[in-house]
Amino acid sequence: MLFDELKGNLLLATPSLQERQFKDSVILLCHHDAEGSMGLIINRSQDISIADVLEDIQLTPEYQIIQQLPKDQVHSYEGGPVDPFRGFVLHDGQHIYESTMKITSELHLTTSKDVLEKIAQQQGPEHFMLILGYTGWDAGQLESEILENHWLVAAASETILFHTSPELRWALSAQSLGVDKSHLSSQIGHA
Repeated sequence: MLFDELKGNLLLATPSLQERQFKDSVILLCHHDAEGSMGLIINRSQDISIADVLEDIQLTPEYQIIQQLPKDQVHSYEGGPVDPFRGFVLHDGQHIYESTMKITSELHLTTSKDVLEKIAQQQGPEHFMLILGYTGWDAGQLESEILENHWLVAAASETILFHTSPELRWALSAQSLGVDKSHLSSQIGHA
């Protein structure tokens, strides 16, 4: 795979990546170009609920609607160490909002409040994840980390993102590559 085709794929942290922030993480790469990269960790739910976020931005959540959401949509996700209070809504490609960025034909990322208003009114995207914070790389940094075997690159899919529990996303993504984590070494090197 060419490095310029990384956007919209998943990065799977290999055992060689021992930094606490990224250990065992699955990251959806949302932006990648010559200037750098930006991604969202998608397999770490946190105790901040969508109702908490709606209240914080002065939207009165419809609690019966929030209670009807699937378990994986009730809580937010820890997207990365950068700007941990900045919110992103990763969602299916059925809706476009004021500040929506297309990642792939199936996946969009929105940072504007209108998507949360629609979610609170049960008129938003059917499949979504609320993610707080993000991760970023300077120009060439991600490519270097991939060459050092810190990341595996796998195709993203709605199944993995929206229909697989967070704790199984790494294994299912790796399985699509024919990789079993127990067979990976934490040693870095090249033959």
